[in-house]
Amino acid sequence: MAESETAQYQVLARKYRPTRLSDLVGQEALVRTLANAIETGRIHHAFVLTGVRGVGKTTTARIVARALNCVGADGKGGPTVDPCGVCEHCVAIAEDKHLDVIEIDAASNNGVQNVRELIEAVRYRPVSARYKIYIVDEVHMLSNQAWNALLKTLEEPPAHAKFVFATTEIRKVPVTVLSRCQRFDLRRFDQATLAKHLTGVAQKEGRAIAQGAAALLARAADGSARDGLSLLDRALAAVEGEVGEDQVRALLGLADRAQGFDLFEEIMKGEAPAALARAADLYARGAEPVVVVQDLLEIAHMLTRFKVAPDLALESGLPETERVRGLGMAKTLGVPVLARAWQVLLKGLGEVQTAPQPFAALEMLIVRLCYAANLPSPADLVDRLTKAGDAPTGRPPSGGIGPGGGGARAALATAAVVASNPAPTPRAVAAPEAGPAPATFAELVALFLEKREARLYGVLFNSARVVAYEPGRLEMAPHPSMDRAFVAAAMERLREWTGRAWLISFPTGAQGAPTLAEQASSAREAKKRAAGEDPFVAAVLAAFPGAAIEAVRAADEALVPAVVPPPEPGEASDGEDTYMIPDNYEPDEDPFA
Repeated sequence: MAESETAQYQVLARKYRPTRLSDLVGQEALVRTLANAIETGRIHHAFVLTGVRGVGKTTTARIVARALNCVGADGKGGPTVDPCGVCEHCVAIAEDKHLDVIEIDAASNNGVQNVRELIEAVRYRPVSARYKIYIVDEVHMLSNQAWNALLKTLEEPPAHAKFVFATTEIRKVPVTVLSRCQRFDLRRFDQATLAKHLTGVAQKEGRAIAQGAAALLARAADGSARDGLSLLDRALAAVEGEVGEDQVRALLGLADRAQGFDLFEEIMKGEAPAALARAADLYARGAEPVVVVQDLLEIAHMLTRFKVAPDLALESGLPETERVRGLGMAKTLGVPVLARAWQVLLKGLGEVQTAPQPFAALEMLIVRLCYAANLPSPADLVDRLTKAGDAPTGRPPSGGIGPGGGGARAALATAAVVASNPAPTPRAVAAPEAGPAPATFAELVALFLEKREARLYGVLFNSARVVAYEPGRLEMAPHPSMDRAFVAAAMERLREWTGRAWLISFPTGAQGAPTLAEQASSAREAKKRAAGEDPFVAAVLAAFPGAAIEAVRAADEALVPAVVPPPEPGEASDGEDTYMIPDNYEPDEDPFA
């Protein structure tokens, strides 16, 4: 007897599969539309059902087949919203034996030849039923050639043929097919509805399940009724008597929800030892590291929602303990802190999933979160710097970049503050005060560097051969890089910085002095030659064949020269990349005349 019962046992997902439209749970819009269509006789020739796994796509397709082919207990009925379940068609469809209800798996029959066979069979009338129903599961797996072969038949099928497509990837279905079908989007089951359904199924099986246990199963099912029933089947098999919450947690490897809140609270307080101890305790009790991270992500998401919209706590369907504690924690945590925790947890989830030692990855993630929790927010950092008188001025550190000049740390600190404290709008910025005109050409080039005009500075440093210079007038030998846009931009910048008009001209045939780049190179070579003549240096070079003098500096000389050479082509620079001539620019004299 026991062996017979075991052989005849059906899993809950199949045993409690709905057989009528009214039995569908959580799909009110679908049920209402199909019921009205059947009652009024406005039955479409093709349907496409989409949704996540386990929400009832294939089940709905079979219900449609039964509703359209049911003839009633007396054999004289027509299409009905409530199939009788006892006529030959209802019974045969329920047992998957009906000749006129053809179920096709598109994953294994996705070629054009399979579709041709289907098209050939569509022409023939049903053997015994009212309609010939074609149910195509995972229809998005069909090839492009198969879709093209089916289009004409799908648009104008015989009156006796109906198509019902089911797919989890609606975006992969061609729009030419969707336009020929009536589309229904099956919704995920919300946790409260699914938990209630699982409790009802357990009662029908003569078993009791705690409300918290049903909620855990519904949460783990993630909106899928089939997954929920499979988990319930597993729980009923593993537990004798009433299925409790602790037993389900142990079965699924879940962490205690209260323990999850405690862990999140300790992390947000930066209490790393306590958080690591709690994580170790959860792991010892059977909680999977990945599940612990997922619980922390859920808590961070829930607290963020409560922080932004507290009224959502009243409509979320959460247990009272989680709702009360969540609202209390949301009041003490800011949105930037929660958003940062979400990003760190989201990245850490992938690390825990792929790490060879998941628990070690979980511990490293907890440590990272604890230290991140103690960091000030960007707004707090700017406020502290402003109160301390260290607000950014928009200029680089006075010592430059390099040893002895503030270094990269000062530059990075200034860049971080500037990035977190955007500059005011143009209306709020006062006009810059004009400074004295540079006395020499070298000072003029240094001014362009100070103002971070990298492009203009590079041209002047590398290509400018000065013929004559005085404040307000600059004569240079012609060069291809000094076009009209360059001249206009340079004169405009100089006028803004010095408060006076400037004239840049190019005398014909003038040669000019060596460029600053050539002068700097010559000076370096002269220093190298002079250093090489020193007896001590000469002895060192002789002792190490192949050695060469790379640079010569005084002991107290900064590593960065007063005039820094511009970046090579292709290197990053802090200056602007493009320059435009101002609309109101009208030069007094054409420099190229």
